[in-house]
Amino acid sequence: MSINSYITKKQFHLLIVIICFIVIILDITYLVNKSRNSNSFNSIGSINAPSTKKPTTKDIVNYSVPPLDPKYLIIPSINVNARIYKISLNADKQIEAPSNVYDTAWYSSSSLPGQPGAMFIDGHVSSWTTEGVFYNLKKLVPGDEISVVRGDNKTFTYVVNALKIYPYNNVNMNQVLSSYEPYTAGLNLMTCTGQVIKNTSEFNERIVVFTTLKS
Repeated sequence: MSINSYITKKQFHLLIVIICFIVIILDITYLVNKSRNSNSFNSIGSINAPSTKKPTTKDIVNYSVPPLDPKYLIIPSINVNARIYKISLNADKQIEAPSNVYDTAWYSSSSLPGQPGAMFIDGHVSSWTTEGVFYNLKKLVPGDEISVVRGDNKTFTYVVNALKIYPYNNVNMNQVLSSYEPYTAGLNLMTCTGQVIKNTSEFNERIVVFTTLKS
């Protein structure tokens, strides 16, 4: 083997090493960016921070939805009187969150008001600058009442059964989307709680309020 061919072979091996190094760097960069993008304000919802524009009385009064859909959520004990928006799954197959910190969101694949099964509604606990609609959700206790006004203005009242806290990355969604009492009509509410994870906008826990329809 000549010296020239040896140098060429050595250079080729060096080139392979450089290419592998570049690939590793690109993979690391991708994973870091993916991790950052997954730190949503609410892991059930959008990666974007919600709007903090407070709806006016007129906005709330003039709000309308189809007759059988939930329209307003009322929780007297924690002073909640909020609009309910219809949401579905996002591109990552996660349940969306409301786009406004003062609104709530009904997962449209869950039950309708008064129907058997669980109706699932989520909302923000806060933004960086203001308290959200579910800021005091953790203060609810068994026996508290929650009302849902339907699009046709019929009201359904639910009674709190229990509150449960889950780690943010280990929420039992089968349980969250099921009635507290099987085969009955229920309403389950969910928001963030706990502490903000360092260097993210993600809370480390989720709280779920389980209720059943008042007979």
